[in-house]
Amino acid sequence: MSSPATMSAPTGQRSFLTAITRPARALPPGACDTHAHVFGPYERFALSAERSYTPPPSPFEDYLRMLDTAGMTRGVLVHPSAYGFDPGAMLDALARAPRRLRGIAVADRLIDDETLADLDARGVRGLRFTETGGGGTRYTGAVGLTEFDALAPRLRELGWHAVVWAPCARLAIELPRLLGAGIPVVLDHMGMLEVARGVGGADFQALLAHLRGGALWLKLSLPRVSQRFPDYDDLRPFHDALLHANPDRLLWGSDWPFLRLAESTPAVGQLIDLFDAWTDDEELRRKVFVDNPAALYGFDGVKSAG
Repeated sequence: MSSPATMSAPTGQRSFLTAITRPARALPPGACDTHAHVFGPYERFALSAERSYTPPPSPFEDYLRMLDTAGMTRGVLVHPSAYGFDPGAMLDALARAPRRLRGIAVADRLIDDETLADLDARGVRGLRFTETGGGGTRYTGAVGLTEFDALAPRLRELGWHAVVWAPCARLAIELPRLLGAGIPVVLDHMGMLEVARGVGGADFQALLAHLRGGALWLKLSLPRVSQRFPDYDDLRPFHDALLHANPDRLLWGSDWPFLRLAESTPAVGQLIDLFDAWTDDEELRRKVFVDNPAALYGFDGVKSAG
């Protein structure tokens, strides 16, 4: 495994800096990218010794440049597994732009109430649970759904939500239990749907049914699900079905800096342009980019929505 000192991009990897581009049409004020990560600088925020991957540095300054170039007024940083339980890089970013940013942390049942309260005061609005990773195993440093039941009551007290990254087939099994905890559940990466099974697949249809129910939220984030870079046309039917099911519970996330996508690394502006090409609806655009994230993440001093 590489050490934090060797941070050059893998051979064939497009630089995440090339992914910082402007969309063809300006986003409305208050637009939010709900899924991105920061890494480094590593002399201040070293990666966990036990990790599944070693990303190149993508520090706060580059992240802010991405938001500004894309026209994003707001952003949500998701704690990555390469940092284990250390949220230092994310908390530093939140402290430097407290009105603009929110965070999603990672913790297990051993976290104390004082630490959770401190995270809340710093702008954290949820915890992430991961059930995916290389070779069919969970990423090192991630927390799985086995911790959910112990943490859900504490999330409910804080007004937080749970973010879940898991395959769609696993979600079809777990969602009734997760939603029964009485907290909002947010699915990363379009619920990790399986394109080969089609829109009519039982797992995706179960996801749609829960989305219509209103307690489930989902991030429209294309790159990690599609097999057809750069147009992602295999996801268009799923994208349409999700928008039709419940546009009030959809969010947009870039997934910048696009870890481990190599030559399939997209540009942020390109992804926004695709959303516009597929929807062409100004009211829907405002809901997904502005109104929905403002409600869920508690921007403008409003506590998160249920």
